[in-house]
Amino acid sequence: MYENVTLIGGGSMGSAIAAGIVGSGIREAAHVTVCDTYEPKLQELKSTLGVATCVSVSEALAAAPDVVILAVKPQVLPEVVSQNAAALASCGLVVSIAAGVKVAQIEGLLAGEGGQAHVVRVMPNLAMAVGSGASAICAGTYATAQDTDAVVELFGTMGPAYVLREDQVDAEGAVVGCEPAFVALMIDALTRRGIEAGLPAQAAREMITSTMRGVCQQLLDSGEHPRAYMERVSSPGGTTIAGLRALEPYLTAGIDEAIDAALARTEELARS
Repeated sequence: MYENVTLIGGGSMGSAIAAGIVGSGIREAAHVTVCDTYEPKLQELKSTLGVATCVSVSEALAAAPDVVILAVKPQVLPEVVSQNAAALASCGLVVSIAAGVKVAQIEGLLAGEGGQAHVVRVMPNLAMAVGSGASAICAGTYATAQDTDAVVELFGTMGPAYVLREDQVDAEGAVVGCEPAFVALMIDALTRRGIEAGLPAQAAREMITSTMRGVCQQLLDSGEHPRAYMERVSSPGGTTIAGLRALEPYLTAGIDEAIDAALARTEELARS
């Protein structure tokens, strides 16, 4: 029932989802189609993943796929849905990953086609391309338990997937959805400072990235609280505790401001 998956949008997130779906083995590449207007990206996806591709949304929806994942920017999603409302309404399940665009907005755009569109909203993140992402899932008014279970199964192969309220989905998008960029920024800052302190650039980058991956893996495997982990690697009167004392106030304040800014932007997108 949910065998054929079509992604409208092959950008960073659309490509990550396609890679995650195929890489996890939950769907064969032959059952995945990616639609995008940028042909070089489509050629890359077809070559690396073996998925079907097309440049026309109407062509992508003509076969009435079981699941359509709208992986376009929030600013253009209403236009894409409005222009293809009839075709989308005939598909089994419509999944949106657009930040700030409420389920009710999408249902409203599809209401004119009659019936009750099955819509589910998901906030994923880029790390799902390598099976380490995370997704918050919110079922629409007419989505069935079977619809929601199918989305949880699909996205759950690429990392943890939780069914949440829609306000919680917005919060997850600001915190977890933005997290890959926040972590990359921290790695970049550490790398630049390491180079300034005398480390070779490539060595600094590789050592810092490898350590970051190791810390995350240890925390995942052990279930240890991050604060306990910090205490375990900090010797009394040592260099780490001195560095943490200097860093924590600024990092905490910076994270607070970053999440507030992301939430504010989410609200702006919801009003646009």
